[in-house]
Amino acid sequence: MEPRRLGRSHRLVDGPDRPPRPQRVPPNRRRKLAGKFTFFALLALAVTTGSLAGLTLVYSVDLPQIHDLERYRPSTTTDLYDQKGRIIGSFALERRVIVNYDDFSPVLRQAVISIEDKTFESHWGINTMRVVGAVWHDLRNKGRVQGASTLTMQLARNLFLSADRTPARKVQEAYLAIQIERAFTKQQIFTLYGNQIYLGSGQYGFEAGAEYYFSKHAKDVTLTEAALLAGLPKGPSAYSPLLNPEKALRRRNLVLSEMESDGVISHLAAEQARNASLGLHVAQPEESIAPWFQEEVRRELEKRFGAEQVHEAGLRVETTLDVDLQQVANHAVGDGLAAYERRHGWKGKLENVLNQGMAIETYEHPDWAAKSRPGDYAHALVVDVEPNEIHARVGAEELVLVPADWTWTGVRSAAALVKPGDVIYVHLAADGSPKATLEQDSGVQGSLMAVDNTTGDVLAMVGGRDYALSQFNRATQAARQTGSSFKPYVYTAAVEDGARPEDIVVDGPVSFGSYTPHNYENDYKGAMTLVNAFAESRNIPALKLAARVGIRKVIEVAHRFGVTTNIPAYLPVALGAAEITLQEQVQSYSVFPNDGLRVRPRLIRKVSNADGITLWEDPPAVDEVIDQQTARTMMTLLRAVTAHGTGAAAATLNHPLGGKTGTTSDFTNAWFLGFSPSITCGVWVGFDSNQTLGEKETGARAALPIWMTWMKAAIAGKDDEQFLGDEKEPPLLKASATPPGKPGTAPGGGERATMVNAILPVKAPGAPIKVAAVPLSMAGHGKPLAAPAVRPGSVPAKTLVRPAMPVQAAPAVKSPVVKPALIPSPPKSSNPQ
Repeated sequence: MEPRRLGRSHRLVDGPDRPPRPQRVPPNRRRKLAGKFTFFALLALAVTTGSLAGLTLVYSVDLPQIHDLERYRPSTTTDLYDQKGRIIGSFALERRVIVNYDDFSPVLRQAVISIEDKTFESHWGINTMRVVGAVWHDLRNKGRVQGASTLTMQLARNLFLSADRTPARKVQEAYLAIQIERAFTKQQIFTLYGNQIYLGSGQYGFEAGAEYYFSKHAKDVTLTEAALLAGLPKGPSAYSPLLNPEKALRRRNLVLSEMESDGVISHLAAEQARNASLGLHVAQPEESIAPWFQEEVRRELEKRFGAEQVHEAGLRVETTLDVDLQQVANHAVGDGLAAYERRHGWKGKLENVLNQGMAIETYEHPDWAAKSRPGDYAHALVVDVEPNEIHARVGAEELVLVPADWTWTGVRSAAALVKPGDVIYVHLAADGSPKATLEQDSGVQGSLMAVDNTTGDVLAMVGGRDYALSQFNRATQAARQTGSSFKPYVYTAAVEDGARPEDIVVDGPVSFGSYTPHNYENDYKGAMTLVNAFAESRNIPALKLAARVGIRKVIEVAHRFGVTTNIPAYLPVALGAAEITLQEQVQSYSVFPNDGLRVRPRLIRKVSNADGITLWEDPPAVDEVIDQQTARTMMTLLRAVTAHGTGAAAATLNHPLGGKTGTTSDFTNAWFLGFSPSITCGVWVGFDSNQTLGEKETGARAALPIWMTWMKAAIAGKDDEQFLGDEKEPPLLKASATPPGKPGTAPGGGERATMVNAILPVKAPGAPIKVAAVPLSMAGHGKPLAAPAVRPGSVPAKTLVRPAMPVQAAPAVKSPVVKPALIPSPPKSSNPQ
C-alpha cells in the first residue's frame, strides 16, 4: 500500500517529544516597530533640545553679554589727594583694593581652591559630578542643603546675578559660568573672583581683607591667615572672626583639613596651624587729617557726579589741600583752645561712666573710632588713680600722667583731681610715648580756613574741636556776628566815596537818634586820622563813616565782596551785628591783597576716572569787586592794624601782613582775619551756645595767636614776597606825630598800642581841619614821598590837602543819611576788636 502523501494543507501533529516551533515575525512588521522607536526617540530628543534651547533663550535674554565682562570694573575706592599728590582720604561703599593674580600668595590661592572648588583647574565652568551629588543629597534631605557652585559660578553670581536661590538663577549662573570659562583663562577668573568676593566688615577682595584683618598684603599672608580668609566667602558674617571668633576658628580649621586631604600641606603643618590662634591684627582706621575738608569735597563731588559714581567709580580727586599746612592748622587750633582753657582755670566738671552704669573695661568713646596720632588732643578714660599718677586709656592705648602734667590746674593730688571712670581731655605726647598732659574741654570751639590769594585754593580747613563729636563745619556753615571784622566793608564804602587814610574824624560822644554808641574802652580820643581809627578799631569813627555814606551802601559793598547773609539796614551793623560765615569772610579779605579781585575759594582742582581720563577741572573763578586804587588804599589801613594797631602782635613775624581783629558784645565771638601777599587766613573762636568766652577774650587774645601760629608756617621760605604795588622797602603810612609805641597792657589782652595822635587845633566847631597830607604807598602812582616836617596847622607847598570830615559838637551830631527811624537800638552792640 502506497504511503500517503502530505498535502499543503496537511498539518503535522507534533509528537510529545518535539518542541514547539517559534513563530517568526514578518520582516515588514519589524521595520514598522523600528520606525516607531526611532520616531519617538527623535521626538524626545527634539523636545529635550527644544526645551533646553527655550530655557537658554528665556534665562539668557536678560543676561549681560560676556564681552561686557572684558570691560567690567568692580566698585573701587575714590581717593583724594592733596596738591602734592599725597593721599588724604577716600570714599567707598565697598572697600576694595584691586590687585593682580601674582599678588595673591600661592597658599591663599590653594586654600580657596581646596575649600571652594577642588576641580577648578580642570572643569569647564560646571562640575557635573558635584551637581549630581548635590541634587541627590538635597533630595534625600528634602531641601537645598548642599551647594554645587564652582568658583566660576560664584563669580558669575557675584558679578551679575542676585543672591536668590532659585532654579532659574542656577540655570543663569551655569550658563554664564560656561561663557566665562570660554572667554577667560583660569588665572583671569581667579583674579576676578579674588578681587570681587565679600569678606565681611565692609571688605571686598582678599587684598582688602588681608589689610583689614591682618594689616598686611594678600601676598604676605601665612598659612593660618590664608585659611581664615578662604573660609569667609561662605558666610562673611556667620564666620566673622570679629563677630563669631569660635565659628571662624572651626571654619579655618576645616579649610586646613581640606588642604591636608588634597595633599597641599603636610599633616604636621596642618596640625600646627590648627592649634594656632586666629592671630588677628585688625587695622584701626586713622583719623582723617582734614575731616571737615573731606566732607566738603564729598558734598561737592556728589552734587556734580552723583553719590553712586563718587562711591563706586574709583575716581582720582586732586584737591587743593596742603597736608603740611593742614597739620599745622590742626595743632594751632588745638593749642589755641587749650591756652584759652588754661586761662580760665580748672573747672573739674567731668563725665563719669561708672555713674552712668557703664563698665570701664568695655567703655568706648566716639573719639576712639579712629586711631589718634602723636600730638593729638583726645578724650581718655581714667582707669586707676594713685597719689601721684593717673592711669588712663585712649582706646587700647594706656597712658600715665604725673603731677607735672596737671600743674596748671592748681590741684596737687591726683585723687582730688579725678577718679576712676572719669572722661578726661588730654594732649598726647608728640613723640608717641605713653604720656600726655591733662587739658580741659569746656565746649569752646574754634575754626580756621586759609586760601591761596591767586588761585582760591583752600589750603587748610578746621571746622571745630573734635570731628568725632561734632561734624558741624564752623568754617563754612556757622554764621556768627563779626564784630569789628566787619569794618573793612564800612571803610571800603567810605574810600569809594572819597575818604582817604589821612582824613580826620572826631572820636567823641555822639548819638544817632535813640542809639548812643560807645567805644570798647569807654573813652574818646578826639580828632584822629582814619588810618589810626581803623588800626585801633574805634567804634565812633566807623559809625560816622557808615552814617555818611549810608548803611545801605555799606551792605551793598559787603554783598559785592561775596557776603550772602541778608543784612538788616540799621546802623549798628557797621560794628559787626551782621552774621557771616568764616568762609565768606576769608573770601572777602583776600580781595585786598589781590588788588580788588575776588577769587572764589575752590576745594578741587581736577577729577579723573580710573583710566586717568579727566572728567572735570575747576579753574579759578575771578571777579573784580573794587578797583585797584581802592584796594591799595584799604591795604594801608589793614597793614596798620598788624603794624601798630589791635593786631600788632603779628608784627613779630617780620613779614608783610595785614588784617583785622573782631570781637562781639559780651565777648561771644573772637575773630582774626589777615593775609600775607600770597595767603589769606581767618580764625574764629567761640561757643556754639553763643555764651561768653569771658572777660577780655578779644579777637587779639583768643584768635590772633592761632592765626600767627599757622601763618608763621605758611610764610616760611617766602622772605622776598611783597604785596602788589610795594617798592623794594615799602614805607608804612604813619598817621601819628610819633612812631607807635610798643603794645601796652590795656584792656584786650595787649591789643592796644600806645599812640600819640596828630590832634590838630580846631578854629571853630564844624569847621574843617587842615592837616599835612601823608602820601600813600601806591604802585603806579609814583614813588611814595616821606611826609615833610611841618608846624601844626600849616600846609606844605605842593601838597594836596583833602577836605577833612567836619568836627561837630557831640549834641549836634546827626546822621546825614540815615534817619533815626532806620536806626533801632539793638539789645547789644558789638565790641571794637
